[in-house]
Amino acid sequence: MDRAFEYVFPAIRGIQAGREFYVSMCPLRLLPKLFLFNEAELVPELRAQRQLNRARLPEIAKYISGNRDSYVFSAITASLDGDVRFDAAPNGDDLGVLHVPMKARFIINDGQHRRAAIEMALQESPELADESIAVVFFMDRGLARCQQMFADLNRYAIRPSRSLNVLYDHRDEKALLAKLVVERLPELKPLIELERSSLSPGSKALFTLSALSTATGAMLANHDLDTQEREELVVSFWQEIYAQFPEWQAVQQGSMTSGAFRNQYLHAHGVVLHALGRVAGHMLPQRGSWKTKLKGLRQIDWQRTSSEWEGRATIGGNVSKSFQNVVLTTNLIKTKMGMKLTPEEQRHEDAHARGHRAA
Repeated sequence: MDRAFEYVFPAIRGIQAGREFYVSMCPLRLLPKLFLFNEAELVPELRAQRQLNRARLPEIAKYISGNRDSYVFSAITASLDGDVRFDAAPNGDDLGVLHVPMKARFIINDGQHRRAAIEMALQESPELADESIAVVFFMDRGLARCQQMFADLNRYAIRPSRSLNVLYDHRDEKALLAKLVVERLPELKPLIELERSSLSPGSKALFTLSALSTATGAMLANHDLDTQEREELVVSFWQEIYAQFPEWQAVQQGSMTSGAFRNQYLHAHGVVLHALGRVAGHMLPQRGSWKTKLKGLRQIDWQRTSSEWEGRATIGGNVSKSFQNVVLTTNLIKTKMGMKLTPEEQRHEDAHARGHRAA
């Protein structure tokens, strides 16, 4: 091997399934040059990876640039197609240097979007160039082996629930505010499922943390408020909502099960929670009098069997939380409370009326 034309990686050697693999670090500036991904035009059966989804890249690149002091990435996994050599350090059997000829081919098995997003982030933040990312190298044994590696690496990958993402997210403002509500309102906390994205039949909770986060975000959309004001508003709003719903209180106190409540009423479902967040957003300019206004919620018939909700919060009697249903549910709540609809809401209302007449 001509040592003048090779890459040299400090590496740790390991064994999996009887085969050697190596763990090393790669400077970010070299990542786009070494790990090329130009298989987008190949048919799936001739690729070792999924096609690059370029729509994902700006968000990942923004995450890197926007969190320079705290971003984190897991290792990239790649196959090496070339005549590599591992030189162990003296008295260090599995610690040494991996020599890779420059003509070798690096095939990404896991991490293509990280690689492409890092390349994009480097254009905006060149100072990232000297930072590094972990790389796990496997020896290439052909296309079939690479494809199998991709399948195996993703076989047991399970995305965390949206609620768990909210619970562990310390950057997103909606997540922080939703957790603040749970922290400051002990009467509401038992009604919020903090980890799962769905509620088990025996759960005491009525809503997931992700649903509360979404509703809180809808409340504050298009409102430029400082942090303290936002915190005070969201806590006071959800506290007042809790006060207006005796059924929520009955579930919290144990005199009604959440399952029985959800089967009978709509204000135990996320579509109404989201709609209430939207209603709150329209009430913010007059928030000094919103406590009086919110008492109108007691006058609404929340039973799922009410014909008013069909085509809004329910379709064929089943609760639906699509954006269209959220808006139409918002419209009915606002109308019942004597609030005007926005032009967007009125368009949805007119479309709903036309569909109702056609039916």
